[in-house]
Amino acid sequence: MVGISWSAQDVTEERSPLLHFVPYEELAGTPNVVVDGSPTDGTLLCLTHWPGIASPAEFRADLSAQMAFAYLGAYNLHDPATAVSNNHFDQDGLVSIYALTRPDAALARQGLLVDIARAGDFATFEHRDAARISMVLSAYATPGRSPIADLATDYGAKTSQLYQDLLVRFDEICDHPDRYRSLWEEEDATLTASEAALTTSRVTLDEVEDIDLAVFTLPEIGRWSGGSRFAGQWKTGLHPMALYNATDRFAVLTIRGQSYEFTYRYESWVQYRSKRPRPRTDLGPLAERLNAEESPPGHWIGEQASGLTPTLVLQGAQQSDIDPIRFRLLLEDHLRNAKPAWDPYRSE
Repeated sequence: MVGISWSAQDVTEERSPLLHFVPYEELAGTPNVVVDGSPTDGTLLCLTHWPGIASPAEFRADLSAQMAFAYLGAYNLHDPATAVSNNHFDQDGLVSIYALTRPDAALARQGLLVDIARAGDFATFEHRDAARISMVLSAYATPGRSPIADLATDYGAKTSQLYQDLLVRFDEICDHPDRYRSLWEEEDATLTASEAALTTSRVTLDEVEDIDLAVFTLPEIGRWSGGSRFAGQWKTGLHPMALYNATDRFAVLTIRGQSYEFTYRYESWVQYRSKRPRPRTDLGPLAERLNAEESPPGHWIGEQASGLTPTLVLQGAQQSDIDPIRFRLLLEDHLRNAKPAWDPYRSE
């Protein structure tokens, strides 16, 4: 958004009214704007990359945060709404609401803020401070780690609580991440270790372009602590930010000995715009095919293509009876020949 010269004062005088955060459950049908989530009663404008929702074409982008920043250049489609909200808490949602409620402050930090949203949603980043701030926000949403002592257990109440607390302190978190070192230091060290592993022969990467597949082969000896995903989730193994920064492929297989995990990345769930990810397939038939060659107690589970990041995993056993060459043959055959099972752009 280089070259934008308007200010919040200009918006107050010339555009639709300024927005303020209202918890999703408290909107009660009043005119509202929803970002990074689903519209509800009274929604006049929805700026989201979520699947199946037709946001205005002129604002579409990979991230909802990028859509919010694009909207700041217009800011004329939500009158008479003064409320902005979201039905869940995460980094992309926080940045989006912050941009619409604090436009001057957000524009001054735009590059960092978009990178924070990208680190939270897609586990990729350009600047290390963005990754660290994403870790801080995830820690806030994690019971037992959150600095909010009375973090609610009800999800709606927790979401409201997190937005209300973090919108107040987001300036400080962005400008002084070192003050929150206790919330990111340990995870940041695991990210460093994962990045280091990817630069050695201990971990190899093989990309299969026609099926948009990245295959990471890890040594059987060695343990990595993993890293946060979204807000309050944790992924074991190599830190996901290290893995996903290393490849542009949106289907990812990790191999350790005869232990395998396949994942569709979040980019293939949303209405991603900078390029169209290869459509997801239904992993259930592949799980059945694998189970025909697997011995009990191991049992393959293929999560539904409609999940945020559906995985194919072995339950009941640490190692598969299927050797890596055979496993890759079955996986690649499925990805190459199975019918698409998910279309996030269907509203268009």
